[in-house]
This record gives sequence, C-alpha cells and structure tokens, in this order.
Amino acid sequence: MKKFFVTLFVFSLIFLTAIVKNSTKRVDDEIFVLKENIRDLKKDFENTKLEFDYLSSTEKLLQFQNLYFDNELIKFDILEIQTITRKKNEIQIGQLSFNENKK
Repeated sequence: MKKFFVTLFVFSLIFLTAIVKNSTKRVDDEIFVLKENIRDLKKDFENTKLEFDYLSSTEKLLQFQNLYFDNELIKFDILEIQTITRKKNEIQIGQLSFNENKK
C-alpha cells in the first residue's frame, strides 16, 4: 500500500509540474506578444512626438523659415484665406470654414 501512495505521489507531482510548465509557457507567450505590441506603439509614439515637437511648434517653423527659406515665405492672416470651389462650370469663392462638419 505504501508503494501505491508513493507512486501516486510521484505521478501527481509530475502531472502538476506539467500543468505549471504549460501555464507558465502560455503566460510567457502572452507577455512576449504584449511587449511586441508595446514596442510598436512606442515607435509610433516617438515618431508622432517628433513630428509634433519639431513640425508643429511655431518657434521651430519660424526657425526653419529663417534657416531654409530666408524671405521667400510671407505671413497670412488665417481669416484672409478663402476657398475656391468649382461646381459644373461655375467657380465660387468662399470663406474658409474651420469646423469639421461640411455642408
């Protein structure tokens, strides 16, 4: 009877070890996938941050203008910008709209 319990104990340990090993492997695979997703998102974030910091800041744009374009660029008041639309054979000039909803 003692041999039976020892054998049962050994087999149960082997079975539990296999279960733990499989669940650990599954968790490791999920962690790997999440790390890859985070790495891709960090790369996108860095590119977007770079674009925002260097291309959308007015100070940087003015520096780039002075550095590369000298006096070739001129400033416009945003309210002076108009749109040109062509419907059939008719050209219409209208005010620039700043809202997202187009009529």
